[in-house]
Amino acid sequence: MKEFLSRRGIEFTEKNVAADPIAAQEMVQASKQRGVPVTVIDGQAVIGFDQPRLAALLGQRQSQKPKLGVSIADAARIAEKRGSGPAVGAYVGRIKPGSAAEKAGLRKGDVITQLGSGPIRTAADVHAVLANHHPGDRLSLSFMRNGREMRIIIQV
Repeated sequence: MKEFLSRRGIEFTEKNVAADPIAAQEMVQASKQRGVPVTVIDGQAVIGFDQPRLAALLGQRQSQKPKLGVSIADAARIAEKRGSGPAVGAYVGRIKPGSAAEKAGLRKGDVITQLGSGPIRTAADVHAVLANHHPGDRLSLSFMRNGREMRIIIQV
C-alpha cells in the first residue's frame, strides 16, 4: 500500500494499529472490521489492497487537493525512536523532486510546527490544513531545523 501511494505522489499518514490502540480503534470505526490494511480516503474505508477502488478514489481526490510533496510522520513518534528532537509537529521524511516542499527549501529532518494559521502537532494536522485549501494557495509554514525555528511561504 505504501509503495502504491508513494509511486503516485500521494501523501499519507501511516498508523501501526498493532502498537497504537487509538489507531486500532479508529480503524475499526472506519471499516467495521479488524483486518489490515485499511486505507481511509476522504472518509471512505478501503479494506485490503483494492487497486481499482483506490485508483478511483484517488483520481477524484488528486485534482482537488493541494500537496506539499513530502512524506511526513508524527514528530513524537520519531523523537521517541531517536530519543531526541522536537516531540510536537510533523517530521519531514522523503521530499518529492520538483515538489512545493523542495522549491520552498524544506529538507529531510525538518519538523513542521505551523502551516497557515494553525499549529501542527501531528502529521494528520498537515493533511487537515491542506484539505481546507486549493492548489496554488500560498501558506506560511514554520518548522524547526537543527534546533532553530524557521518560517517560509510555500505555494501548495
